[in-house]
Formats: sequence, C-alpha cells, structure tokens
Amino acid sequence: MTFFTMAVLAFVIIFILKEALPVFREVSLIEFIFGNEWMPVEGIGKGTHFGIFNFIAATVYVSFLAMLIAVSVGLGAAVYLSCVASSRARTFIYPFIDLLAGIPSVVYGFIGLNVLVRFFLKTGVHTGSCVLAAAIILSVMLLPYLVSSSSESLLKSRELYLKAGTALGVDKWYTIASVIIPASGKSLLRCMILAIGRAMGETMAVMMVIGNANLFPTLLGKSESIAAVIALEMGTAVNGSTHFHALYAAGLVLIVIMLAINFGVKNLIKKL
Repeated sequence: MTFFTMAVLAFVIIFILKEALPVFREVSLIEFIFGNEWMPVEGIGKGTHFGIFNFIAATVYVSFLAMLIAVSVGLGAAVYLSCVASSRARTFIYPFIDLLAGIPSVVYGFIGLNVLVRFFLKTGVHTGSCVLAAAIILSVMLLPYLVSSSSESLLKSRELYLKAGTALGVDKWYTIASVIIPASGKSLLRCMILAIGRAMGETMAVMMVIGNANLFPTLLGKSESIAAVIALEMGTAVNGSTHFHALYAAGLVLIVIMLAINFGVKNLIKKL
C-alpha cells in the first residue's frame, strides 16, 4: 500500500513537472515566484506577465487564518466529545460530524455567498467578497476533520490518564489541560497537517467568496488563491501555451508549499 501511494505521488509530481518546466524558458523562476503581475494575454502596449506571489500569499494567508479559527473551535469541541460527553452523546453527535464532512464544497460556497458575502456587504465591505469570508467558510469545512480525528486521539489519552488522575484526587480539568492534551500533542499536530493540506487545496468554496482579484491579501480585501486561478483559467488556456504551462507551474508551487509544511511539522513532532 505504501509503495502504491508513493508511486501515485511520484507519477503526479513527474507529470506536473513535465508540464510546468517549459514556462521557465520564458519566465525566470524569481520573476514567477516573486512577481505580482499576472497577465496571461497580451494587452495594448503590454506584454504577458506571469507572477504568482499574490496567489501564494493569499493561499497561505487564507489557509492559516482558517486553521486558526478551526483549531480554536475544533479543539474545544474535541475535548468536550472525548472527555466530557457521555458515550451516548458521542454516538449521537458523531454522525452529524461525518455528515458535515460529506457536504460538497460547492454547497459551502453557496452558503458563504448568500450569508457571509451579504453580511460583509451590509457592513461596508465593497462587494462583500473578501479573504475573511473565505477563511470563515474554509474553517467550517475543516471542523469535521479536526473534531473527528482530534477527539479520537484525546479519547485514547483520556482512557490512559483520566481515571488515574481522578483516583489521585487531581481536578478533572487540570488533568485534561496538563496531561491529556499534552499527551495527545503529536497526534493533534498530525491532524493539523491533514487539515492544512485540505485548506490549501480547497478550490470551489474559496473561489466563490474570495473575490478572485490578483491583489495582495488583506483581511477585508479581495484576493485569489493558487487553486482558484488554476480552476478559473485552465479551461481557457491554450494547450501548450506559456499560460497553460504557467498554471501547471503554479500547481507545482502549491505542492512544494504543502510538502514543505508537512516535512516541517513532522520534524517538529520528532523533536517533541
């Protein structure tokens, strides 16, 4: 199974590399990564430009803002389910969490468009579409994964330590905060790795509420993620053109960012 997984990953990376590398015959790597102009079609008196820095910044900004919201809520929910709720309550709640995980992203995007975007529009945000709206809707999408996986890890630690702590006369909440959560730290970080990958790769829901403008991300401003620009423009890019290869190169950058975060967190886990 591990060999098959590695083979699939290698195939995907090699395929994307093959399609991405031709763009660097016309655009330098520095210009592509750090340039902030994206103009795939020549304008009057203007040539083409392929700079994805704003897209990279938006992808990272939205993902980590969504993680901040989701972890704040999700960890509390996981602690409740694993250490406070009865087994009957867990049996009742878990199917609803699984149901949330199964809702298509376009449905979340539609809800965000009709609820969050309208709300921000009423509060004075121009057009209502903004980075914060994308982060909120993305955090809601991440919650089922975080709550489900985190509560399982905490439940295992609870079975090991909570009864012992109670027998010694230690306060329940002190045991949870000082023993159970730290004991589950590595597992919780692994859950976050999966959630970050999910966040960075999300396309439809983010695309529907972020505004899709090539701007440096600000909390209440429009922007555009790497996944969104690929989804919006791949259908119109001429096969074999610089634009076509630039979109594959953007996808390659997204994979590299995700792998870098994964390896970074895994190294952190080893040091803990």
